Amino acid sequence: MRESEHVTWSGRHRPPLEGLGVYPRPLQDRLPIWVAVGGAPESAVRAGALGLPMALAIIGGLPERFAPFAELHRRAARQAGHDAERLPLSINSHGYVADTSRQAADDFYAPLASMMDRIGRERGWAPLTRQGYDAMRTLRGALVVGSPQEVSEKILFQHEIFGHERFLVQFTVGSMPHEGTMRAIELLGTEVAPVVRAEVERRRSTSAGTPR
Repeated sequence: MRESEHVTWSGRHRPPLEGLGVYPRPLQDRLPIWVAVGGAPESAVRAGALGLPMALAIIGGLPERFAPFAELHRRAARQAGHDAERLPLSINSHGYVADTSRQAADDFYAPLASMMDRIGRERGWAPLTRQGYDAMRTLRGALVVGSPQEVSEKILFQHEIFGHERFLVQFTVGSMPHEGTMRAIELLGTEVAPVVRAEVERRRSTSAGTPR
């Protein structure tokens, strides 16, 4: 589907495709395809072996515990003959930005708990308590929730671990008010992103200038 306008294919889970046109065609010469990975190391290895970028979801636990997934991805890419240094990595998290830390914490807790508890009932997770939620908001927790300064610090903390090229945050986990979500997007774009980009560039420049 990525390489050809017309596709002929057969598999186990749907009727075969016989010369079917795929439209609209991607603007890029090659449609970017990312492999989403959660807690399965095998998925990280598969993404690397295919030579595809990995989108690593961190929605629980300590971020540093996911560092081996990045290494598995790069190692599998090298073993399969791909240029591992050119395969981007994305860190994907649940989060929210508000003008103050307290506002962000209070606004996001109830919608997140409602959604995660509903999923948890199906998967055997314990209910999300406010104490557990606040722990996940700390620097080494999985949630990226806080003021612009706190969110910037957390993204940069994770960048030290992973060296990733992309950070993707899902604001609307549960039913969030539209006005608050729009404000979170505004703060992410105008206050968080410029700080993160400037600091990442500074680190790269410093690293490039360090004698080896």
